Amino acid sequence: MLEPSNNDELPVIPGKRYFTIGEVSELCAVKPHVLRYWEQEFPQLNPVKRRGNRRYYQRDDVLTIRQIRSLLYDQGFTIGGARQQMSGETPAAPVVESGDDKFANVIKQMISELEELLLVLKP
Repeated sequence: MLEPSNNDELPVIPGKRYFTIGEVSELCAVKPHVLRYWEQEFPQLNPVKRRGNRRYYQRDDVLTIRQIRSLLYDQGFTIGGARQQMSGETPAAPVVESGDDKFANVIKQMISELEELLLVLKP
């Protein structure tokens, strides 16, 4: 699923059965509002909801989120391209295919932060 280099950057997943959205946010280095947005965009991501719509993620959900994060942040896919990759459809080309990796990563990070900001600003 994830390349070994990406696994080193993120914390080890504890041996628990369920994780809260805050715990998953820390384990995957993604903010909670982004996780809620990804639930709408990726049908593979479907946490258990209990009392008052509280989300409880299982280990498979955490691994799926890490895969989505890798596709979007590390490999440069758009949301649509990552959705295609996750569903097994024809692979889409990454947004950034070549160039200096340092600048490409900065640009990808800026794009993702701007997308997150856009989500926050939308009514």
